[in-house]
Amino acid sequence: MKGIILAGGAGTRLYPASLPISKILLPVYDKPMVYYPVTTLMLAGIKDILIISNPNDLGNFQKVLGDGSNLGIKFSYAVQTETRGIADSFLIAEDFIGDSPVALILGDNIFHGFGFSSMLKTAGQKTHGATVFGYQVNDPQRFGVVEFDENNKAVSIEEKPVVPKSNYAVTGLYFYDNNVVNYAKSLKPSLRGELEITDLNNIYLMHKTLDVEILGRGFAWLDTGTFESLLQASNFVQSMEINTGMKIACIEEVAYRMGYIDAIQLKALSLKYKNNGYGEYIKKIVEQTETIYV
Repeated sequence: MKGIILAGGAGTRLYPASLPISKILLPVYDKPMVYYPVTTLMLAGIKDILIISNPNDLGNFQKVLGDGSNLGIKFSYAVQTETRGIADSFLIAEDFIGDSPVALILGDNIFHGFGFSSMLKTAGQKTHGATVFGYQVNDPQRFGVVEFDENNKAVSIEEKPVVPKSNYAVTGLYFYDNNVVNYAKSLKPSLRGELEITDLNNIYLMHKTLDVEILGRGFAWLDTGTFESLLQASNFVQSMEINTGMKIACIEEVAYRMGYIDAIQLKALSLKYKNNGYGEYIKKIVEQTETIYV
């Protein structure tokens, strides 16, 4: 399976902070926002990731992430010249996707919760149909909303409904089989001129090949598109890291835990951050590993 991170858009809700740089590169506590979607895809077992951004910001993403070889993965880059909706990602990425299934995550979405890695691996191993994730929210009118039947099976998804049929929003993380490119090609722009991801999900729903996994209590889904939500996300990450002593979305650690790099490579990566707490954290992981094998 391949992965896509959609990191386009002007980020106008975060002006003036996002004027000089993409909002997806702004810090969420102690690391760039893009680290969070990157590690989500990595935890799903995905090692081939395409970053889609606008022409002005693409170079900054390349500077931050490189080609991924130091993490045992591969980063590619593509330009989105105009905002045409989330589903447009699959048209841009057609050659990259090839004959593989693909996962798409929005660059400003952060997920955290016990058991999430297992859910990601299960979704990442599917080769038929689609998997999306539902999350209970207070303001479903802002999202694509899932309606369920008495057996908790999804029966409809409606984009930004005036009268929502449930409080479950579809999050910004989607897993699709290889039919997604052809389905995306069949979409017509909505009234706001975009290729809607909800319309794409409804095609899978019509074919009875859409699974909606519910992220229940204990899960956090953070959409960092406003100053308030960006601050809340930073406070959440800070609190979790201080309380547990473990970092969220440390890409070097995830690469090591997933077996993409070994302890020697991890130790080399820690030297890049030797003068701060991030580097000390990676160094501690290396030392723990060396102790185990002494």
